[in-house]
Amino acid sequence: MSDAAKRRIFAMLDADGDGVITRGEYLARVDRAAAAFGRGPQDPLVAAARAAHREVFGRMDGDGDGGVTFEEYRDWAGHETFEQTCRPALGSLFDLADGDGDGRLTREEFTGLRTASGNPAEGADAAFDALDPDGDGTVDRAAYLAAIHAFLTTGSSPMAGAYGDVRPGLREPSAR
Repeated sequence: MSDAAKRRIFAMLDADGDGVITRGEYLARVDRAAAAFGRGPQDPLVAAARAAHREVFGRMDGDGDGGVTFEEYRDWAGHETFEQTCRPALGSLFDLADGDGDGRLTREEFTGLRTASGNPAEGADAAFDALDPDGDGTVDRAAYLAAIHAFLTTGSSPMAGAYGDVRPGLREPSAR
């Protein structure tokens, strides 16, 4: 994966822009998604998403200090990582957004998931359209996860615009 792709994802996950992804920032993605889709803390899908995200954070935080620097993220992220931990975590967020459980997101669900995940709302329509080539008005789970995987591992994806621009302060690796 290119450093540019990693920087874009890191910037999205570093919600406060301080150069470190904290456990709280990372796990808040689940809470935002659950709230956006009206799911309470006792919902089994919320519990599954929390567990998957705790697993990802534990693996990202290479030195176990409770914060992930860009260097840690860069060293951690890749194909194998995606398959082992990211796919289940991202899939769990997709499941929170999938109101009827049919394995497909409507444009509204997709946009809600995008913003709850820390992406800007701008570009959501273009990203949705890129993942809905048959024009049926839905994006399926497999296409969604494949697009994220492609971006993480190659730096290109039909959904690349979904990740927004790198924050100016992250053009160079962060330091604590």
